[in-house]
Amino acid sequence: MDSTLIKRLLIVLAGILAVFLFYYFDLKQYLTLSYIKESQESLQQLYLENRLTVISAYMAIYIAVTALSLPGAVIMTLAGGGLFGFTVGTIVISFASTIGATIACAVSRYLLRDSVQGKFSDKLKAINKGIEEEGAFYLFTVRLIPVFPFFIVNLLLGLTKMPLITYFWVSQLGMIPGTMVYVNAGKELAKIDSLGGILSPGLIASFVILGLFPITVKKTMGFFRRKKTTLQSGE
Repeated sequence: MDSTLIKRLLIVLAGILAVFLFYYFDLKQYLTLSYIKESQESLQQLYLENRLTVISAYMAIYIAVTALSLPGAVIMTLAGGGLFGFTVGTIVISFASTIGATIACAVSRYLLRDSVQGKFSDKLKAINKGIEEEGAFYLFTVRLIPVFPFFIVNLLLGLTKMPLITYFWVSQLGMIPGTMVYVNAGKELAKIDSLGGILSPGLIASFVILGLFPITVKKTMGFFRRKKTTLQSGE
């Protein structure tokens, strides 16, 4: 059997096993709003006694949850805000979420991209060209708008040819505003009764406008540049 195929099978089996263990041992109970609120005081005390250890463990769990597309990232973000405060929480969560997302994208790419690109190469030419020219702008937009499921973005962008380093820094920039909102809300963790009220329609609309802004600017500049070239060639 081909060694690459064996590696891919092992990665798939490891992922399936991790997800199975997560649900088998009911670990999702520790990633609920009620559990985090009940444990806030003890977690805070643990953090004050072992800051570096707690931050390292928190990041490892967050990266695993994100990379495996498990439920609970939003809860962990709130917990991070309540535990670390706004500044440290934003930095820690920003890097943990981006690392996890990039791992998920890389795994998707390693497992699926060659097969998908090989079977649908003709149909994907336009998409590959668009990603090459403006992929960073589109990724920034979908990362900024909280209604887009991040695991779908990780999966789909893994099928493209966007460089992982670009995926990493654009994702980090795009997710920072949403991260800051949830981290700030986490500072008042005891007052939160549900996740629904954190993102208001007005706030989501603001994210949409902010995300579309760079694309709009680029399109506008391109339009005027082409118009100027046409006028100059007609003289």
